Amino acid sequence: MMPFDIDAIRDDFPILKEEVRGKRLVYLDSAGSSQKPTQVIESLKRVYETEYSNVHRGLHYMSEQTSARYEEARSKVAKFLNAEFDQEIIFTKGTTESINLVASSFGRKNLGPDDEILITWAEHHSNIIPWQLLRDQIGCEIKVVPVDDDGAISLESFKKLISKKTKIVAFCHVSNVLGTVLPVKEVAEIAHQNGAVVVIDGAQGVVHMPVDVQDLGADFYAFGGHKVYGPSGIGVLYGKRDLLNQMPPYQGGGGMINTVSFSETTWADLPDKFEAGTPPIAQAIGLGEAIDYMENIGLSKIAKYELDLLNYATQRLSGIDGLNFIGTAPGKVSVLSFTMDCAHPHDIATIVDQDGVAVRAGHHCAQPLMERFDIPSAARASFGLYNTREDVDVLARSLEKVNEIFK
Repeated sequence: MMPFDIDAIRDDFPILKEEVRGKRLVYLDSAGSSQKPTQVIESLKRVYETEYSNVHRGLHYMSEQTSARYEEARSKVAKFLNAEFDQEIIFTKGTTESINLVASSFGRKNLGPDDEILITWAEHHSNIIPWQLLRDQIGCEIKVVPVDDDGAISLESFKKLISKKTKIVAFCHVSNVLGTVLPVKEVAEIAHQNGAVVVIDGAQGVVHMPVDVQDLGADFYAFGGHKVYGPSGIGVLYGKRDLLNQMPPYQGGGGMINTVSFSETTWADLPDKFEAGTPPIAQAIGLGEAIDYMENIGLSKIAKYELDLLNYATQRLSGIDGLNFIGTAPGKVSVLSFTMDCAHPHDIATIVDQDGVAVRAGHHCAQPLMERFDIPSAARASFGLYNTREDVDVLARSLEKVNEIFK
């Protein structure tokens, strides 16, 4: 395992050498989508240049090579999450599709009009709308766990709303707006005591900390490749094997069948049953490379470095007049959402962009959470393993310019 050498790490990301409006790029939108190291970029290039073919469908050399690399990527993901079986890893196109798969397949089979789904106010739209679609189809009820003023979500709040009617408890591992880390393991224990299944939106979790799905007690865990320094267009659904075996297919087509006739079709075994059609082949291989990259650095080292950066950024930005943080819960990860008294978040993002600083502004696909804090939108600076204190200083100076312009 190599030491945490920030200069060497930054050299691995070609895009960080780019200039924006004549200024050094300061990329602070990793919670939206992270940048990609050369190792991942080269892996995609290698697939298409030297070994590309469709997987699982050919006896020729190229198909065998690509199929082996594709399944090797599945094994890497299983190890990354500490899944018990490789077959518990389903490749999708992203976190959104993974959650929709659970709602459409598990949800429609196992829930009825008298049942309840429990989510939280902190959810991304991807962990709200699939359950609303299910509710509209079968007539079940959705209940929502509140968020405290500091962005925390307490275990007691879950306990108050979980009941024997609760069939699914779906919540984020980490809030993409607040940076709050939810008590996944403890909530899972309560959910299982009440006979509910636990679905975790891990899009912001796996990139900031080691994840052990067995220890957490997750029945389903979803994340996307583009936030863990891998390609876009690839996602993962981890599901316990027994649950996945009981679920009907999510989509029909090539690759997910055992036999087909006009009278009856039988399904393939896991994981193929849930991977209809040509899968995201190169993207899955690239995801495996991204996991290798993170693990070579060390997930614990990354978490420690990002925490130090978060603490520095919190202190540095706290000194800016009129800046208000959204989400200050203890133990949060490296996401800083904020407003400024003098300017709309869109104006903030536009002004700092003139200094080469990329931050996100808007509702962050979390409109209910914006309503909870009575704000139309927020600016968000989110840090990755390649960011530095100097990046934070550039952001702080740009935000001070916002004050100068609008005051």
